[in-house]
This record gives sequence, C-alpha cells and structure tokens, in this order.
Amino acid sequence: MTIYTENEHRELALLEHISVDPDATQATLASQLGVAVGTINWHLKRLIDKGYVKVRRAERRKLRYIITPDGIALRARLAVDYIQTSMSLYRLVRERSLKAIQQLRKSGSQEVRIEGQGEVAEICRLTCLEQKISILESGDHAPIFRINELKIHVEFMEEQ
Repeated sequence: MTIYTENEHRELALLEHISVDPDATQATLASQLGVAVGTINWHLKRLIDKGYVKVRRAERRKLRYIITPDGIALRARLAVDYIQTSMSLYRLVRERSLKAIQQLRKSGSQEVRIEGQGEVAEICRLTCLEQKISILESGDHAPIFRINELKIHVEFMEEQ
C-alpha cells in the first residue's frame, strides 16, 4: 500500500485551489486549507523550486500562481495516490469489520453497539447493515465493536 503523506495531501489541495483561483493570496489559501500562512509559503516555495508552479506579478503587490505542465502531472499523480491509499484503507477496515462480525455471529449474537467516531466507524456501521447485523444505540448486554483508529475490538458483555 502506498503511503500518502500529509505533505502530499496539502500539495494536492494547494494545486487544486490554485487551479481554481490563480490569484488567491497565501492568506486565502491558508484559510481554505486550515493551516498557517507560513505552511502555505513553505509548500509554495517547494512547488516553485521543483518547477510545478510559477509565480507572476499580477499587480504591484499581487501575485498570480500558475501551474506548469509538470505541476498538472504532479496533481494527477497525487490524486491517483490519494484514491489508491483511500481504497486500500477502506478494504482494510471492511475486512476487519467482517472479521468482527464473524466473531459476533460465533457468539450467537445478531446485534451490536458501535463505539467510535469517524470514517472507520461509518464503514463498520455500513458493513453491519449489509450483513444484517442490528446496530443498537444502547443496551447493557449487547456486544460492542469498539473503534480505535483503524482497529475494531469486539467486546462481549457479561450477563448479570
């Protein structure tokens, strides 16, 4: 599985924003990406040094960022890498969800509580629904799928 780094993610987002608005300021880009202006400046310098982006003066104090053909190729590669990484992670979580469901069925249960947030919990939730596993919002004795990062831990509650 290809590892898609945070820098690659930011550079892809930066290239996409520049392609939509080449006159965007670093402050605007920083706001759109939710990072500091210094982070945008660092990424832009790297992209410029590598020949992926050119800078032109649009007005006295205004710059225009232009993506070069190499930059367009980089954006395409980064987008493909992002999709491949996302799909690999999806497959991993789905496989783990199916294994957890297998454990649940071996115990004789067809219902579960899911504890956790985010995409991993959502994939687990969708997999349960597809596999005809009832998802409970509460229930003292229902088994739990506890989501922790990419892991799904199955917990069986003791009957009292």
